[in-house]
Amino acid sequence: MKAGKEFYDKLKKQLEETTVFPSDYLYKFIVASDDNNVAKVQKIFDNKGAVIKTRKSKNGTYNSISIMIKVSSSEEVINHYKEAEKIEGIISL
Repeated sequence: MKAGKEFYDKLKKQLEETTVFPSDYLYKFIVASDDNNVAKVQKIFDNKGAVIKTRKSKNGTYNSISIMIKVSSSEEVINHYKEAEKIEGIISL
């Protein structure tokens, strides 16, 4: 599900009011276990020093993915979200 401009404008404002950059930022996503979705999410954060943890749901249908990464700006945070939303069925928490 794609977030709209209004959502990202609000997120950018909140980040700039509450965060001193550079800063560690925690992303959380849920993806279906099929279609190589975990690898697709990991690829977004490849070679950026991210710490990525994954956990399968009890039934194995979904994977939760937590990613801790140092970001330098609110724009970088939002760019990662926009890249992730291209993955079909992804849920950002």
